[in-house]
Amino acid sequence: MTIKLAIIQHKCQATISENINYIGQQIEVAAKAGANLVLLQELHNSLYFCQQEQAGNFDLAETIPGPSTDYFSQYAKQYNLVIVSSLFEKRAKGLYHNTAVVFETDGSIAGRYRKMHIPDDPGFYEKYYFTPGDIGFEPITTSIGKLGVLICWDQWYPEAARIMALKGADILLYPTAIGWDLNDDKAEQERQLNAWITIQRSHAVSNGLFVASCNRTGFEAESPGSSTGIEFWGNSFIAGPQGEFLAQASNDCAEIIYADIDLDQTEKVRRAWPYLRDRRIDNYEQILKRYVD
Repeated sequence: MTIKLAIIQHKCQATISENINYIGQQIEVAAKAGANLVLLQELHNSLYFCQQEQAGNFDLAETIPGPSTDYFSQYAKQYNLVIVSSLFEKRAKGLYHNTAVVFETDGSIAGRYRKMHIPDDPGFYEKYYFTPGDIGFEPITTSIGKLGVLICWDQWYPEAARIMALKGADILLYPTAIGWDLNDDKAEQERQLNAWITIQRSHAVSNGLFVASCNRTGFEAESPGSSTGIEFWGNSFIAGPQGEFLAQASNDCAEIIYADIDLDQTEKVRRAWPYLRDRRIDNYEQILKRYVD
């Protein structure tokens, strides 16, 4: 099966209405270009609010189903698309998740994934907002294949990608919001970007899977009017099962990138590079320890 994947990279605006209206327009563009699958960036409805710990930001969260799922459901149905969105989920009073929601071509919710690895770093205070996911690493079955959806910080963990692969994922998809601290020099910024790209391409290689990562772009201030904040580095990309680039966005432009994904390529690559066959599962028990002294 061959599908056309579209990634929508953009700079987020101050209001939810501005963002979802823009995304809706871009979904329409992608659909008219022949896309079957659309991947959106992490927490695309708003500015990246995790730069500060502010209780009022919990008001940005919404239930699933809710207004955003209703909105994106209509686009999935109208354009016969599978859409991977990323929402701030209000599960219950005082209980919130960073959640990806996948829409089927008929507008129904095919499934969701709750971010498992939650960072807590300067500018990325996500542990204040998000409870770690409790669904596990479960591929979401759709009409175009099994989608291994993971979110941002999850992309640094080979265990997450591997489990998705072992459970039959056809492609790994990463909604992302990552960028530079402007206090870092250019050399350090380049090292960080290269590490981010390399680790995800390595998931493609080690699992024989296509990998797609959708990042936001543009500067977002730490607070209104502030000169400090995050310069999101864009560079959204799609890689093939040997890590080859199929498409890559710029670091500073809003754009849609596309790639034709031949899901049968995984079988061909895994026959040549049979990593799953040669795994020594009888000797991996130490991976379940925090650290081996």
